[in-house]
Amino acid sequence: MATTRFSTENNQSGGNLPKGVGTLVVIGLVVLLAIIVAFNSFTVVNEGFIGVKYQFGKIADSDLSAGLNFHIPFMEEIEQVDIREQVYAVTTDAYTSDTQTVNELMLKVNYYYDGTQLSEIIRTIGISNVETKLLVPNVAKITKDEIGKVQAEMLVQNRSDVQNAIFAKIKDALAPQGIIVTAFAIENLSFDDAFEQSIQAKVIAAQDALKMQNKTAEKEEEAKQQVIAAQAEADSQKIKADAEAYAIQVVQEQIAQSPDYIEYLKISNWNGVLPQAIGTEVNPFIALDGDYATATRQNVQSAPVVSTGTAQ
Repeated sequence: MATTRFSTENNQSGGNLPKGVGTLVVIGLVVLLAIIVAFNSFTVVNEGFIGVKYQFGKIADSDLSAGLNFHIPFMEEIEQVDIREQVYAVTTDAYTSDTQTVNELMLKVNYYYDGTQLSEIIRTIGISNVETKLLVPNVAKITKDEIGKVQAEMLVQNRSDVQNAIFAKIKDALAPQGIIVTAFAIENLSFDDAFEQSIQAKVIAAQDALKMQNKTAEKEEEAKQQVIAAQAEADSQKIKADAEAYAIQVVQEQIAQSPDYIEYLKISNWNGVLPQAIGTEVNPFIALDGDYATATRQNVQSAPVVSTGTAQ
């Protein structure tokens, strides 16, 4: 009986992959895996943020600076936390010590996280819960307590003092919990219409009174200036009179000491113009026209001749 033999040589050679292809595939897979691992081994932390590294869910490092940071893939991960200054705003109501309602009291708090306590904040509170668990209760409570200590009118007049007191207490309350408060502001104060009208009327009255005081002070100052001017004028006249009296006294003393002083004064004060009337008191001559020489000549011709000798 004949047996049939089938050759498997060709089939085996045709079904096998070329030598070395399997090795290339393995190498390619290894390279691809290495690339994936490499890309997942680094995380970029942006400016204004801080990196927190978790290892199997546990904080391994909470102070990764901005830039490229390494972590072990599939074992560690890095999350970014915003450490820039942030603003928390809230609107609430409050009551003053005289039971006036402050409506729509708008408050704003500027704050940032203390980097040295960031890991503690994450463990005990959580970054996403900071506002609801820390800011909301502290800001509202402290603000209402401080406003409740002052009267409504004082709150309006001394708003900055109340604001500073609230700021100091909020800052002290949140600092131990890793929240650094940099500013606090009361953005709005709103009272009942009747109270606001009474405050406005009082302010207007105070302004009018101040205007009257200013006018009174202005008039008093004008009166003082007039008195000062009059006194200055009187002093000036007295000095002038004293000077004239002294001058007269000096002249009198000079005349008493020297009778010729009067003639000296005549010569000193003569302006160079000759007199228009000459002669004696009995027969003076007044020149109406011409010069003094003509008048003198005529007067001499008409004057009587007085003989002092004995006629021959």
